[in-house]
Amino acid sequence: MAGPHIIVVGNEKGGAGKSTLAIHIAVGLLHAGKSVGIIDLDLRQRTLATFFANRERWLEANRAEAPMAKVAEMGDGKIMARADADTQMAAFQAALASLADCDAILIDTPGGDTTLSRAAHDRAAQIVTPMNDSFVDFDLLGHVDPVTLELLKPSIYSETVWEARKNRALAEGRAGATIDWIVLTNRLAVAEARNRRRVDEKMTKLAKRVGFRVGPGLRDRVIYRELFPFGLTVADISAEIRPVSVSIAHVAARQEMRSLMQALGLEGADRLDEAA
Repeated sequence: MAGPHIIVVGNEKGGAGKSTLAIHIAVGLLHAGKSVGIIDLDLRQRTLATFFANRERWLEANRAEAPMAKVAEMGDGKIMARADADTQMAAFQAALASLADCDAILIDTPGGDTTLSRAAHDRAAQIVTPMNDSFVDFDLLGHVDPVTLELLKPSIYSETVWEARKNRALAEGRAGATIDWIVLTNRLAVAEARNRRRVDEKMTKLAKRVGFRVGPGLRDRVIYRELFPFGLTVADISAEIRPVSVSIAHVAARQEMRSLMQALGLEGADRLDEAA
Protein backbone atom coordinates (compact mmCIF):
# COMPACT_ATOMS: atom_id res chain seq x y z
CA MET A 1 0.00 0.00 0.00
CA ALA A 2 1.25 3.47 -0.86
CA GLY A 3 1.76 5.91 1.98
CA PRO A 4 3.72 6.09 5.22
CA HIS A 5 5.30 3.04 6.81
CA ILE A 6 3.07 2.46 9.87
CA ILE A 7 4.75 1.02 12.96
CA VAL A 8 2.49 0.02 15.85
CA VAL A 9 4.00 -0.56 19.28
CA GLY A 10 1.62 -2.95 20.97
CA ASN A 11 1.21 -5.31 23.89
CA GLU A 12 -2.01 -5.75 25.85
CA LYS A 13 -0.08 -5.84 29.12
CA GLY A 14 0.85 -2.56 30.77
CA GLY A 15 4.36 -1.92 32.04
CA ALA A 16 6.21 -3.75 29.28
CA GLY A 17 7.95 -0.59 28.07
CA LYS A 18 5.89 0.26 24.98
CA SER A 19 6.20 4.04 25.29
CA THR A 20 9.95 3.93 25.96
CA LEU A 21 10.43 1.83 22.83
CA ALA A 22 8.13 4.07 20.80
CA ILE A 23 10.12 7.14 21.83
CA HIS A 24 13.45 5.63 20.83
CA ILE A 25 12.19 4.19 17.54
CA ALA A 26 10.71 7.57 16.59
CA VAL A 27 13.90 9.47 17.45
CA GLY A 28 16.02 6.86 15.69
CA LEU A 29 13.97 7.37 12.53
CA LEU A 30 14.27 11.14 12.85
CA HIS A 31 18.04 10.92 13.06
CA ALA A 32 17.97 8.65 10.01
CA GLY A 33 16.52 11.61 8.12
CA LYS A 34 12.93 10.36 7.99
CA SER A 35 9.86 12.50 8.49
CA VAL A 36 7.96 10.90 11.36
CA GLY A 37 4.35 11.26 12.45
CA ILE A 38 3.20 10.35 15.95
CA ILE A 39 -0.18 9.09 17.17
CA ASP A 40 -0.50 8.44 20.90
CA LEU A 41 -3.50 6.17 21.54
CA ASP A 42 -2.82 5.89 25.27
CA LEU A 43 -5.37 8.65 25.68
CA ARG A 44 -5.04 9.13 29.44
CA GLN A 45 -1.30 8.78 30.05
CA ARG A 46 -0.02 10.13 26.70
CA THR A 47 3.65 9.42 27.44
CA LEU A 48 4.74 9.61 23.80
CA ALA A 49 2.94 12.89 23.16
CA THR A 50 4.33 14.34 26.39
CA PHE A 51 7.87 13.38 25.36
CA PHE A 52 7.63 15.39 22.13
CA ALA A 53 5.97 18.33 23.90
CA ASN A 54 8.90 18.32 26.34
CA ARG A 55 11.31 18.11 23.40
CA GLU A 56 9.85 21.13 21.67
CA ARG A 57 9.93 23.24 24.84
CA TRP A 58 13.46 22.21 25.84
CA LEU A 59 14.93 22.86 22.40
CA GLU A 60 13.26 26.26 22.21
CA ALA A 61 14.35 27.26 25.72
CA ASN A 62 17.95 26.22 25.04
CA ARG A 63 18.07 27.50 21.46
CA ALA A 64 19.13 24.06 20.31
CA GLU A 65 18.23 22.10 17.21
CA ALA A 66 17.20 18.46 16.86
CA PRO A 67 14.80 16.74 14.48
CA MET A 68 11.12 16.87 15.50
CA ALA A 69 8.23 14.55 14.84
CA LYS A 70 4.81 15.72 13.74
CA VAL A 71 2.34 14.87 16.52
CA ALA A 72 -1.24 14.24 15.41
CA GLU A 73 -4.00 15.80 17.49
CA MET A 74 -6.40 13.34 19.13
CA GLY A 75 -8.28 15.91 21.19
CA ASP A 76 -8.57 16.07 24.96
CA GLY A 77 -7.34 12.71 26.19
CA LYS A 78 -9.67 12.40 29.17
CA ILE A 79 -12.72 13.30 27.11
CA MET A 80 -11.70 11.09 24.19
CA ALA A 81 -11.09 8.13 26.52
CA ARG A 82 -14.77 8.30 27.54
CA ALA A 83 -16.08 8.92 24.03
CA ASP A 84 -17.99 6.30 22.04
CA ALA A 85 -16.23 4.10 19.48
CA ASP A 86 -17.45 6.11 16.47
CA THR A 87 -16.07 9.36 17.91
CA GLN A 88 -12.74 7.73 18.73
CA MET A 89 -12.47 6.18 15.27
CA ALA A 90 -13.25 9.49 13.57
CA ALA A 91 -10.45 11.17 15.54
CA PHE A 92 -8.07 8.33 14.66
CA GLN A 93 -8.89 8.52 10.95
CA ALA A 94 -8.34 12.28 11.02
CA ALA A 95 -5.01 11.79 12.79
CA LEU A 96 -3.84 9.32 10.14
CA ALA A 97 -4.93 11.66 7.35
CA SER A 98 -2.98 14.56 8.91
CA LEU A 99 0.22 12.49 8.74
CA ALA A 100 -0.19 11.20 5.20
CA ASP A 101 2.86 13.13 3.98
CA CYS A 102 5.24 11.51 6.53
CA ASP A 103 7.72 8.75 5.70
CA ALA A 104 6.69 6.81 8.80
CA ILE A 105 3.90 6.90 11.36
CA LEU A 106 4.64 5.61 14.86
CA ILE A 107 1.55 4.60 16.89
CA ASP A 108 1.81 3.93 20.62
CA THR A 109 -1.06 1.83 21.98
CA PRO A 110 -2.35 1.44 25.55
CA GLY A 111 -2.24 -1.72 27.64
CA GLY A 112 -5.46 -3.65 27.11
CA ASP A 113 -7.73 -4.51 24.21
CA THR A 114 -9.41 -1.37 22.86
CA THR A 115 -11.21 -0.39 19.66
CA LEU A 116 -8.48 2.10 18.75
CA SER A 117 -5.69 -0.37 19.47
CA ARG A 118 -7.25 -2.98 17.17
CA ALA A 119 -7.80 -0.36 14.47
CA ALA A 120 -4.12 0.60 14.69
CA HIS A 121 -3.01 -3.02 14.46
CA ASP A 122 -5.16 -3.53 11.33
CA ARG A 123 -3.29 -0.68 9.60
CA ALA A 124 0.23 -1.68 10.65
CA ALA A 125 3.00 -2.57 8.27
CA GLN A 126 5.07 -3.52 11.31
CA ILE A 127 4.06 -4.44 14.87
CA VAL A 128 6.66 -4.10 17.63
CA THR A 129 5.91 -5.90 20.88
CA PRO A 130 8.12 -5.39 23.95
CA MET A 131 8.19 -8.23 26.44
CA ASN A 132 10.04 -8.58 29.74
CA ASP A 133 11.82 -11.88 30.44
CA SER A 134 8.91 -13.16 32.49
CA PHE A 135 6.26 -15.84 32.08
CA VAL A 136 3.80 -13.18 33.28
CA ASP A 137 4.49 -11.26 30.05
CA PHE A 138 4.82 -14.40 27.93
CA ASP A 139 1.31 -15.48 28.96
CA LEU A 140 -0.16 -12.85 26.65
CA LEU A 141 1.68 -14.45 23.72
CA GLY A 142 1.40 -18.14 24.55
CA HIS A 143 0.13 -20.53 27.21
CA VAL A 144 2.47 -23.04 28.82
CA ASP A 145 1.74 -26.20 30.80
CA PRO A 146 2.01 -25.37 34.54
CA VAL A 147 3.72 -28.69 35.26
CA THR A 148 6.10 -29.19 32.34
CA LEU A 149 6.32 -25.59 31.03
CA GLU A 150 5.75 -26.99 27.54
CA LEU A 151 4.17 -24.59 25.06
CA LEU A 152 0.47 -25.39 24.67
CA LYS A 153 -1.05 -22.78 22.34
CA PRO A 154 -0.96 -19.11 21.34
CA SER A 155 -2.61 -16.68 23.75
CA ILE A 156 -4.79 -13.58 23.45
CA TYR A 157 -2.33 -11.08 22.01
CA SER A 158 -1.09 -13.55 19.42
CA GLU A 159 -4.74 -13.93 18.40
CA THR A 160 -5.07 -10.14 18.13
CA VAL A 161 -2.11 -9.98 15.73
CA TRP A 162 -3.48 -12.92 13.74
CA GLU A 163 -6.79 -11.07 13.33
CA ALA A 164 -4.92 -7.92 12.27
CA ARG A 165 -2.98 -9.88 9.66
CA LYS A 166 -6.20 -11.40 8.33
CA ASN A 167 -7.89 -7.99 8.17
CA ARG A 168 -4.85 -6.46 6.46
CA ALA A 169 -4.88 -9.19 3.80
CA LEU A 170 -8.61 -8.67 3.21
CA ALA A 171 -8.20 -4.90 2.98
CA GLU A 172 -5.41 -5.23 0.43
CA GLY A 173 -7.25 -7.91 -1.48
CA ARG A 174 -4.34 -10.31 -1.61
CA ALA A 175 -3.65 -13.41 0.46
CA GLY A 176 0.09 -12.76 0.57
CA ALA A 177 -0.28 -9.42 2.35
CA THR A 178 1.05 -9.63 5.89
CA ILE A 179 2.37 -7.64 8.81
CA ASP A 180 5.96 -7.88 10.00
CA TRP A 181 5.74 -8.73 13.72
CA ILE A 182 8.80 -8.48 15.93
CA VAL A 183 8.90 -9.24 19.66
CA LEU A 184 11.64 -7.43 21.56
CA THR A 185 13.07 -8.72 24.83
CA ASN A 186 12.92 -5.57 26.89
CA ARG A 187 14.13 -4.19 30.22
CA LEU A 188 16.50 -7.10 30.74
CA ALA A 189 18.62 -7.19 33.86
CA VAL A 190 22.35 -7.17 33.19
CA ALA A 191 22.91 -10.54 34.87
CA GLU A 192 21.93 -13.78 33.08
CA ALA A 193 19.03 -15.62 34.71
CA ARG A 194 17.72 -19.19 34.47
CA ASN A 195 14.18 -17.88 34.04
CA ARG A 196 15.27 -15.84 31.02
CA ARG A 197 16.67 -18.95 29.34
CA ARG A 198 13.38 -20.75 29.89
CA VAL A 199 11.36 -17.86 28.48
CA ASP A 200 13.72 -17.56 25.49
CA GLU A 201 13.23 -21.24 24.70
CA LYS A 202 9.44 -20.88 24.63
CA MET A 203 9.73 -17.67 22.62
CA THR A 204 11.71 -19.48 19.93
CA LYS A 205 9.08 -22.21 19.66
CA LEU A 206 6.16 -19.78 19.61
CA ALA A 207 7.87 -17.55 17.02
CA LYS A 208 7.98 -20.46 14.56
CA ARG A 209 4.37 -21.34 15.31
CA VAL A 210 2.66 -17.95 14.97
CA GLY A 211 5.20 -16.08 12.84
CA PHE A 212 7.15 -13.36 14.60
CA ARG A 213 10.80 -12.39 14.79
CA VAL A 214 12.66 -11.97 18.06
CA GLY A 215 15.02 -9.06 18.59
CA PRO A 216 16.82 -7.08 21.29
CA GLY A 217 15.00 -4.29 23.13
CA LEU A 218 16.34 -1.80 25.65
CA ARG A 219 17.79 -2.61 29.05
CA ASP A 220 16.48 -0.95 32.18
CA ARG A 221 18.94 1.97 32.18
CA VAL A 222 18.74 5.15 34.24
CA ILE A 223 19.71 7.25 31.21
CA TYR A 224 16.47 6.45 29.38
CA ARG A 225 14.42 7.83 32.28
CA GLU A 226 16.89 10.65 32.99
CA LEU A 227 16.51 12.20 29.53
CA PHE A 228 12.72 11.89 29.29
CA PRO A 229 11.87 15.23 31.03
CA PHE A 230 13.92 17.04 28.37
CA GLY A 231 12.30 15.17 25.49
CA LEU A 232 15.68 13.75 24.51
CA THR A 233 17.32 10.38 23.95
CA VAL A 234 20.95 9.27 23.82
CA ALA A 235 20.80 9.72 20.04
CA ASP A 236 20.33 13.46 20.57
CA ILE A 237 23.34 14.00 22.82
CA SER A 238 26.05 16.05 21.16
CA ALA A 239 28.46 18.86 21.95
CA GLU A 240 25.52 21.30 21.72
CA ILE A 241 22.89 19.10 23.43
CA ARG A 242 24.12 17.74 26.73
CA PRO A 243 21.61 18.24 29.58
CA VAL A 244 23.29 15.54 31.69
CA SER A 245 26.90 14.48 32.14
CA VAL A 246 28.05 11.88 29.62
CA SER A 247 29.50 8.55 30.70
CA ILE A 248 30.39 5.18 29.20
CA ALA A 249 26.81 4.09 29.93
CA HIS A 250 25.61 6.52 27.26
CA VAL A 251 27.79 4.79 24.68
CA ALA A 252 26.28 1.42 25.59
CA ALA A 253 22.77 2.89 25.44
CA ARG A 254 23.46 4.34 21.99
CA GLN A 255 24.63 0.92 20.82
CA GLU A 256 21.37 -0.56 22.12
CA MET A 257 19.43 1.95 20.03
CA ARG A 258 21.49 0.99 16.99
CA SER A 259 20.81 -2.72 17.58
CA LEU A 260 17.11 -1.97 18.00
CA MET A 261 16.92 -0.14 14.67
CA GLN A 262 18.84 -2.91 12.94
CA ALA A 263 16.52 -5.57 14.38
CA LEU A 264 13.52 -3.69 13.03
CA GLY A 265 15.18 -3.42 9.64
CA LEU A 266 14.92 0.37 9.68
CA GLU A 267 17.38 2.60 7.85
CA GLY A 268 19.88 4.85 9.54
CA ALA A 269 21.10 2.62 12.38
CA ASP A 270 24.69 3.38 11.40
CA ARG A 271 24.17 7.08 12.18
CA LEU A 272 23.70 6.20 15.85
CA ASP A 273 27.34 5.11 15.97
CA GLU A 274 28.59 8.66 15.81
CA ALA A 275 30.29 9.76 19.01
CA ALA A 276 28.37 12.08 21.31
